[in-house]
Formats: sequence, C-alpha cells, structure tokens
Amino acid sequence: MKLDYISLDRLSVSSTNMRSREKAPDIRNILPSVRERGILVPLLVRPNGGPDDFEIVAGRRRYLAAKAVAEEGGEAPPLPCGIIEAGDDAAALEASLIENFARLDPDEVTQWETFARLVKEGRDVEQIAGTFGVTEGLVRRVLALGNLVPRIRSLYRMEQIDAATIRHLTLATKAKQREWLKLYDSPEGYAPTGHRLKEWLFGGQPIATTAALFDLAEYAGPIIADLFGEESYFADTEAFWALQRGVVEARRQSYLDDGWKAVEVIEPGHWFQKWEFEKRGKSKGGRVYITLSARGEIEFHEGWLPEKEAKRQSKGEVAPPPPRPEVTSTLRNYLDLHRHAAVRAALTGHPGVALRLMVAHAITGSPLWSVRADPQRADKAATAESVETSASETLFDERRREALAHLDFDPERLTVTGGNRDTLAVFLRLLLLSDEDVLQVLAVVMGETLAAGDPVIEAVGVHLNVDMASVWQADDAFFELVRDKVTLAAMLAEVAGPEVAKANGGEKSKVMKGIIRDCLAGENGRPKVENWVPAWMRFPTSGYAAREQEPASGTE
Repeated sequence: MKLDYISLDRLSVSSTNMRSREKAPDIRNILPSVRERGILVPLLVRPNGGPDDFEIVAGRRRYLAAKAVAEEGGEAPPLPCGIIEAGDDAAALEASLIENFARLDPDEVTQWETFARLVKEGRDVEQIAGTFGVTEGLVRRVLALGNLVPRIRSLYRMEQIDAATIRHLTLATKAKQREWLKLYDSPEGYAPTGHRLKEWLFGGQPIATTAALFDLAEYAGPIIADLFGEESYFADTEAFWALQRGVVEARRQSYLDDGWKAVEVIEPGHWFQKWEFEKRGKSKGGRVYITLSARGEIEFHEGWLPEKEAKRQSKGEVAPPPPRPEVTSTLRNYLDLHRHAAVRAALTGHPGVALRLMVAHAITGSPLWSVRADPQRADKAATAESVETSASETLFDERRREALAHLDFDPERLTVTGGNRDTLAVFLRLLLLSDEDVLQVLAVVMGETLAAGDPVIEAVGVHLNVDMASVWQADDAFFELVRDKVTLAAMLAEVAGPEVAKANGGEKSKVMKGIIRDCLAGENGRPKVENWVPAWMRFPTSGYAAREQEPASGTE
C-alpha cells in the first residue's frame, strides 16, 4: 500500500464499504475539525476503472465531510489516501470493517452481512477471526444469523427482539420461525420470548446436553443445537433419562459400597432443603442425597442428616442402624420392570381403572406427564370481564366445583388441574367414584387444559353442535373490537336486512353499531332479532370474506 494525495473529483464510495448501503451519515461532529485542520487520517482507496479514478473502501464520513467543506468554500484540497491493490474484494471488505470496528462496533446484523460477503470471497472462519482479532466463536455466532429468516434479522437489527430470544430462535426450523412470527404479528397471539421460548419450541422443559452425566456417544437420539454452537438439547428426553438414571443408580451403589449408610434419590418436583438438615460425616451416620431436576441436572449432597436425627445424635441418643436392604439396586430394577410390564398388560383388560389412572396423571402430573391449564389470557380487561361473566364460564365453574367436591379438594381452588398433588392419593380417590362421576371430572380437566385458539376447538364445537346463541350475546366489549365498516355492513344486513344495510352503508361505524344494537334489543322501533351470533362465533365458523367494495368514506 502506498500513500498519495487525491482530489475529491477522482474519488467515489466503493460498494465494498460496509456502510455503502446505509443512508448518508451524520457528519456534524467531525465538520468543525475538517474545516479547521482538513483531513488528517488517510482514507483507504483502490483503483476504480481508469488509472486516475479511485473508490473509497474506508473513510466515507471523512470524504463526505471534505465534500461539505468544499461546497461551503468552493475549493477542496486533495485528500490523503492509502492506496491498496485493485480487484481484491475480500481485502477491501476487511479494510472497511477493521476501520469501522476501530471507530464503532456495528450491530451484529451488519457484521453478518459483511462476514457473509467475506465468506463468499473465500475467507474461512479462522481467517476472519484472525483479521479482526476476535474469537472464532464470535464469528460463528454472527454467521449463524444467516440461518434466521430475514424478517427476524430485521427485527433484531431494530432492537425489537433481544439477544436471548434470537439465540433461542436459532434452535428453530424455518417453519417454526415463521410460526413464531405469526404469533408476533397477531394482535391476539402471544409470541414467547426468553426461557418461555425454549419451552414453546420443545413442548416443555428442555434438557441441555451439559446436564448429561453419561458419554454423549451413548445417546442414540437426535440433539438440537442452536446455530451459535453454544447450546444443545436432547430431543428424546425419555432416552436421556434412561441413560441419566443408569448413571445415578451406579453412583448410588458406589456410595453404598464406599460405606455410606444410606443414599436417597429425590425425584424431580421435590427439593433438598439444606436448612432442614445438618452436616454429618460418613462415620457419624451422614447420608447422601441425590437430587434430580426437571432440567435433567443432578446434584450430589454428601454427608447430611435430617435435623431431628442430628439433634438426637448430639444428645447422645444412638439411632438404630438402618436395616440392610433385602434387595440390591440391580435386583430392584429387575423387579420394577417385571411388575411394570405385568401391570400395564393387566390395564389393557380394565379400561375403567386405566381411565382413572389417566385422569389422576392429568390432574397431578408426573415425571412423564406435563399438563397445564389454559391461562385464558385476555388482551384487554373488557375481554376478560366479558368471558368471566359469560353463561359458559358460569356453567363451567359450577362443574369445576362439583369435580373439586368429588375429589375432596379445596372448593375455592381455581383449577382442578395442577398443584403438585400426590398422584397415588388422587388415583385411590377416583377408584371410589362411579364411572359417571369420573367422566365428569375428566370433562372438567379436559376443559381446563384445552388450549384457547387451537383448531381442535372448532372440531369439538361442530361435533357437539354447540349453540353459541344460548350462551352468548353481543356486549360492549364485542362491539368495541369490531372496527371494519364493510364487516359491520354485512352484520347490519343480517339483523336488519339488505335494504337497511344499503341505506346506511355510508354512515359512521358508531351509527351502524347503534342500529345493530337496536335490532338485537328491539328498541327505537326496530323489530327484535333473537339468537343472533356473528359468523366468526358460529360452529362451524365462517367470516365475512365476500366483501363488497368499501364505501367512499373508508374505515374508521
């Protein structure tokens, strides 16, 4: 590279300049210096076509500031320039990006655009990292943004999506990313972010590969990794737990062989609370507690005694030694698997018992069951009030209270489902109930855990021939949310007839809503219309897609 002074009229901005596609930059902060002292830091340029023409690879703001000063005074001195070789786009890109990194770190999406162009020019990750003095991991993370759909990258650039959400979205397929965008764009939808996004992608609590105590080579199922190469998760949690529990059992037996008096395994959903124990060594009867979390993580707590036993020990009271177990852990595994096989085979001949067991699991959950009640989130307080006071919700609440009574639960509970109850206790209670009562409990549990907005709602409603007119009437909350005048005209035609709709088609939405209300209430001389339900509410549902041309006044 050589240095030279080049006049403004022989310079232009190169397309390889990393900011060439951006709008004109703000140069006000450097104009005073350029007016007073000129351009001191050389621009990076390269030959462009003719021998006397050059394009600017780096230094666009200085060039534009010099042009502005020249326009003010009518004369521009030549600018100091470092001239690099022509034709090497990759080198030009690197020069531009290095300078911009030194001045101001660009956003990650801008870095991705430039890194991607360098890759196309033949640079690999190691070379790019070496050029800019960054880690290869950073380069891979930036390049991973290319696997996101463009709209998500754009939202990230505009800081409408945070970095944590972007990292989780790289775990998703393009189809799943587009599904997330639909939720993001929908006023009724809820686009999960942060840790909730991971649960949405995996359909529950994901288990990271870092939680594994076993060699990952033993796991035969698929692993889902984020495109940054920083996080990966087990797609087959059942296979994970089979291997993880095998290691836990081996460690448990190893502790026993090493002389520990007792080793207890605490299942997911239960916790080891240290304040309920006191530290005791192996020689003083201390035990080992192994805790398993729903995230797959395992913790080993060595040398603890329950507080009551520790106090007795401190008083000199000697607790009897724990009895030697009749069966080894491997024998216990043999017995458990055979008993499991026998019971599930027997269940196939007793569907009534299987039904009760299924309902118990749906109510309480288990390491293999994850069931949640729909939160019934409302976008507006008026919507929440409308649903809560509806005839449907009133009836469902009555049925819920009956189910709570059948199960001997607190009658003031908001849901039958959830609450970390004892599955065995609920199952035994269900065995005492008649089939009719069990089915009634099941119907409530199913109603609580039915997802609002799911397509299955339509299928069930059609199958059961649900009559919305018997449980719903148009209220203020509904009319407030209907804004489209063409739709209002169609509704007006339904309740007042085509002639009235045509005569009032040019009126404001407020007037059209008022006429519809009068028809439904039979007021102001309008005949009362019974059992009207908008097309969207009916089973099967429909809409007002056959829209006539909108009135000249448009929508409000």
